[in-house]
Amino acid sequence: MTALVWRTTDQAEYARRGGGDVLWLPPENRRAGHHNSGGVVDLLSEFGLAKATTGVVGLEPYLPFHPEGIVPYRLWSAVQAQLPDAEFKPVGLVLQRLMMPLSDEEIAVVRHSAGIGDAMARAMAAAAGPGVCESEVYAAGMAAAHARGTVVPGMHLWTGVEPLGMGPPPRAYRPQAPRVLQDGDMIKSEVFCSFGMRATQHQVTIAVGEVHEDFERAAVVARESYLAGLRALRPGRKFSEVVDEMRKPLEAAAFLPVLPLIHTLNPIDAIGGGALLTSGEMELEPGMTFALEPHCTFGRRRATVGGTAIVGDGEAIELSPYTAQLLRAGRS
Repeated sequence: MTALVWRTTDQAEYARRGGGDVLWLPPENRRAGHHNSGGVVDLLSEFGLAKATTGVVGLEPYLPFHPEGIVPYRLWSAVQAQLPDAEFKPVGLVLQRLMMPLSDEEIAVVRHSAGIGDAMARAMAAAAGPGVCESEVYAAGMAAAHARGTVVPGMHLWTGVEPLGMGPPPRAYRPQAPRVLQDGDMIKSEVFCSFGMRATQHQVTIAVGEVHEDFERAAVVARESYLAGLRALRPGRKFSEVVDEMRKPLEAAAFLPVLPLIHTLNPIDAIGGGALLTSGEMELEPGMTFALEPHCTFGRRRATVGGTAIVGDGEAIELSPYTAQLLRAGRS
């Protein structure tokens, strides 16, 4: 096993420090050059693969963000031009399916990540309230993660009386001040936690004071969808069957979802809900991790609840019960 990396100094530092870190690649098997075609061509040629068949991760669709793959065009076209007799086949989907059923050690790491994610959500709810700047809520969540010894991606967070947007807060890409929360506001956030490169997701919806009754009603329906998904996460079932079960409470409330209701984690592959369903025939196996993120909207008032669950030997293993409900500002 050889890895082309951005730089090799980190690996050398780990080896020098010792301290019990287990390095699964020796220093000589980590080489600079992942960012250019020359490094790839030289490595394949060295291994005698210039005329062989090589599997490539990144040529297949990576939904929903990259439907035509993620390998840069100039790098890929240069590799093909320099190795005209080589055959390349996409293997990403096959590899992902092999990775999805996590080991006991990986599951322990996912549990730890979920605990940190819940701590982030609790800190955000406790910090929120009328007169509080929304950036303080964001900071409280991030601080809770970093204080617990991990580094997490930026979260999605929008606030307002009827916030339908979902993504980074607008101040992340626009020169504007963060909002000051008011009574009746909703905080909509998607928290991405990670520990040891194993991810969990948490849907954080916080009511600030008295909110419109449609939010309360939407949260109840979304939670019913979440519970239906938990009941359906059983070994041997198809992914599409889980999606169908999650849709039933929403459709009974005369709501047709437009966004995903559930997707795999570690890695993300199958996505279901709304108009999108990928890998519907995938059969569930113990150790697979899923992000459940059902939502319900009445008018412009949307509530999203949910978190991370694991397919167990029988019943699903619920890791994020705290965020599977509408949260209240000022409470942890």
